[in-house]
Amino acid sequence: MGLYINIGNAGFQSGRNGEYVDKSALISVINSTLFTEYRFNCVSRCRRFGKSLAAKMLCAYYDQSCESRYLFEDLKIAKDSSFELHLNKYPVIYLDLTDFVTGKETGIADRIDASLLNDVCQAFPEIPLEKDDRLFDYLFRVSDVTKQQFIFIIDEWDAICREYESDGSEMDLYVGWLRRMFKSANAVRVFAGVYMTGILPIKKYRTQSALNNFTEYSMVVPGQLAGYFGFTPTEVQTLCQKYDIDYNELEKWYDGYQLGTETSIFNPNSVMKAVSNKWCSSYWASTGAYDTVSQYIRMNFEGLKDDIIQMLGGGRCKVDPTGFQNDMSVIRSKSDVLTVLIHLGYLAFDRTKSECYIPNYEVSGEMVNAVKSNHWDVVVNALDKSEQLLQAVLNGDEQMVAEGVDAAHDENTSILSYNNENSLACVLSLAFYYAKNDYTFHRELPTGKGFADLVLMPRKSVAKPAILLELKYDKSADAAIEQIHRKQYSGKVAEYSGEVILVGINYDVKTKRHVCKIEKRT
Repeated sequence: MGLYINIGNAGFQSGRNGEYVDKSALISVINSTLFTEYRFNCVSRCRRFGKSLAAKMLCAYYDQSCESRYLFEDLKIAKDSSFELHLNKYPVIYLDLTDFVTGKETGIADRIDASLLNDVCQAFPEIPLEKDDRLFDYLFRVSDVTKQQFIFIIDEWDAICREYESDGSEMDLYVGWLRRMFKSANAVRVFAGVYMTGILPIKKYRTQSALNNFTEYSMVVPGQLAGYFGFTPTEVQTLCQKYDIDYNELEKWYDGYQLGTETSIFNPNSVMKAVSNKWCSSYWASTGAYDTVSQYIRMNFEGLKDDIIQMLGGGRCKVDPTGFQNDMSVIRSKSDVLTVLIHLGYLAFDRTKSECYIPNYEVSGEMVNAVKSNHWDVVVNALDKSEQLLQAVLNGDEQMVAEGVDAAHDENTSILSYNNENSLACVLSLAFYYAKNDYTFHRELPTGKGFADLVLMPRKSVAKPAILLELKYDKSADAAIEQIHRKQYSGKVAEYSGEVILVGINYDVKTKRHVCKIEKRT
């Protein structure tokens, strides 16, 4: 057993010692690529999405130096036809790049090559090291003599790219090392399979075709691996039943990502911490990307600030992720910034609509912190006042509600300029930001005979009334209330047995002021 080759199954054993959500079917997908032209795979996901545990799982499964059957026999992969074929059959090289990026040392690519070469030589003492041998040269000779091919697993492949983003030469040397390892003509004779994880995709990094022989599965294009990273609703519901935890709270805090066909994905690290602590809170700040987010928001490309505020209010923004060069040091447009935030997990991506949005309450709180750190005082003021606005609705204070919405609009006129009810709905979502503590927001909720513009449904265990807002543009607040009665709302509103507050709000084009009408229904 070495530091990098044949390290055994202890890493995955640790994962199995705790609460483990079965993602072993990933092995079947990777098995299907071995010895094929698709043997080179790269999975990029945001931090804390289970990438490292999956890499350790693959290491434990393939590593020929250990017996790992007992770790898998009760998992999904044990029922797969490929399970026995590849179980503990290969020499495995496992490399965590974060081990080489501390201290900002130079010559990292050479140190990686030398460290791995030394370790592999000790694993194959019968095969002598020749003068001027580099790692790939030696691996090729070992494979040729032993008639075995290697599995190469790299965790956090892009750690150097992220930590040394201002040092282009260091990154170029590292990417060049990757190319020599995995893109040479003889790579298919040395490696049965290569699996890399990271935050950034690789295809366009620095060099246009840096490693275009890799199949990539990213936050933007997750492909067939969509369900293997992050937790699905079914998986979270199972945890909630086992540990007697409120599913709706976990959904509020940690759900909201869309990965391909998986339209509801939870942040797994945050879910597990909430399960362990029996308390939902923000565990996102520990991901370490906060300063980067603040920096990108500060750039304010093409009105980026306005889009961030709109998303804080529950809205969505168009984004084109295809132009991003997968280089965090080369940011040239608003879409580049939004795409980086998608890869970092601060935004979710709806591929069918090419839209991004803030996925959940946990991330929303971190985005608010980023806004505050950039001293967007008018926005911060509106968010701070949102608690007062909610209380005014609950108290039935029509004048204070109208004045509160006036203030939200006046202080953010760059994004909150009106031309229809939808614009007003965006204003209200931002103005009622504080209500997200106790309410779930529904924009244009389908109802009996139409759509309610904004519905705030109290979360379970919250003893507050539901709030139904009907919005009018240059008509009247009374007309909004009349429409509420006329539509005979059904669905979520009708199912709710508690008190409902009806709020009609109209924006008068001439006076440029809002008028509010409030009724309470028991």
